[in-house]
Amino acid sequence: MHAPIELANVAADVLARIRERAPRVHCITNSVAQQYTANMLLAAGAVPSMTISPDEIGPFVAGANAVLVNLGTFDRERKSAIESAVAMAADKGLPWLVDPVFIERSPARAEFARVLVASHPAVVRLNHAEFATLSGDKADGESAARFAEGHATIVALTGDIDTVTDGRRGIAIANGHPLMGMVTAMGCAGAALVCAALAVESDRWLATLAALAAFGVAGELAAQRAHGPGSFAAAMIDALHGLDRGTLRSRLKVS
Repeated sequence: MHAPIELANVAADVLARIRERAPRVHCITNSVAQQYTANMLLAAGAVPSMTISPDEIGPFVAGANAVLVNLGTFDRERKSAIESAVAMAADKGLPWLVDPVFIERSPARAEFARVLVASHPAVVRLNHAEFATLSGDKADGESAARFAEGHATIVALTGDIDTVTDGRRGIAIANGHPLMGMVTAMGCAGAALVCAALAVESDRWLATLAALAAFGVAGELAAQRAHGPGSFAAAMIDALHGLDRGTLRSRLKVS
C-alpha cells in the first residue's frame, strides 16, 4: 500500500468522492482563517459551514458530515462552541479533527487540547512544536506512532515532510512548497480538506494521507504559477479545484 501509484490512486478516489458527494464540513476555526478555509473546501467540492452561535452550533453539527476544531482563536465563545460541537459529533458518530494551533505558546490552550484529545478525535493534525507540547515527547515518526496508538487516533504531523500514522501504519509525504507557509490559514485549509476526506472514506488513515497528499501536490502546482504569497493563495485554490488522477500519479512523493 506504500507504492506511490497506489496511494495516488487512493487520493484521486477520495477527491472524486468529495466532488461527487459534496460533504459538509462544519468548521470551528480562527477568525483569520474562515474565508480561505471555506474557499478551499468549495474548490475541493465540499460544503463549508462556520457558525459558532450557541443557538445554532448543535443543529449545524448534527447535520454535518465532519467537524473541524481549530484552536487558532481561543476565545470564550469558540471554546464553548467546540465543547458543544464535540459532544454532538460524539452523539452522531461524526468524524472530527483537532488542530491545536499555538498550544506551545499558551498553557490554557494546551490543557484544553489535551481534554479534546481525550475525547477521541478521528485525527490530530499538528506541527512539531505543537506535538512536543501535547505529548511531552520529541516530534518524530516513532513518538507520533506511540501517541496515535495510545490515543486511538490518527496523528498527522506536518512540516517539510508530513507523517501520517495510526500507530500500526505510517507514511511520509514529501510534497508541498515553502510558499504554503507564507499564507495565513493554509494549515487550517489543509485540515479542513482532511475533514472532507474523513466524511467520504471510513479508513481514517487513508483519508488523512489522501487529503494531505493532494494538498501537497496542489501546493507544488500553485507555486509554478505564482509570483509570491499573494498570487500563490489564489493559485492554490485553483490547483486543488483542478487536481486530477494523472497529476497525482506523476507527482506524489511518499515513503
